[in-house]
Amino acid sequence: MGHREELLDGAAQCLYEKGFGRTTARDVVAASGTNLASIGYHFGSKDALLTEALQRATDAWGEELDRALAEPATGPSDPDRRVEETWGRVVSLFSTQRRLWATHVEALAQAERLPELRARLTEAQREVREGLALTFHTLPEDPAAADRRAHVLGAVYQALLTGVMVQWLLDPETAPTGVDIAEGLRAIAERADAFA
Repeated sequence: MGHREELLDGAAQCLYEKGFGRTTARDVVAASGTNLASIGYHFGSKDALLTEALQRATDAWGEELDRALAEPATGPSDPDRRVEETWGRVVSLFSTQRRLWATHVEALAQAERLPELRARLTEAQREVREGLALTFHTLPEDPAAADRRAHVLGAVYQALLTGVMVQWLLDPETAPTGVDIAEGLRAIAERADAFA
């Protein structure tokens, strides 16, 4: 393994242990067994290295999320059951990747000051939105209408995903389950139908 990979592994370890804002270049060097000059040579800055390490970890979790979203429902094809089971699988991922999501929430706050981090998080958000929209909905054939619908639906599901993640990080005992989410979405849909 070269210095670049050692730095990324060390940075990921520091992100999990100290967080984005508290990790220093010296922390990464100590965790990776490399030297300070390697950070500048391979990444240009500590922040760029931490951004890359966070992106790598988020990509790996994104693959797990994709699998959870794509898994077919058990038993008969029932939209309510699919929503419950899918969100149940998503919620269970929070327990396996708690440190990653705590780091991710902290990185969201850092993004205001770090344009490269902000750009990476924005791109990842766009990709997740489309995947979430396609999980639960069939999009129109017209490309412009499909793009608009994917954006709107994906944004709402992204807000739900992020909100559930934050609730789970703060208090897993009272955070919503897949069943709770499905029940809440049904109640919202019923209320919306009443106004239609």
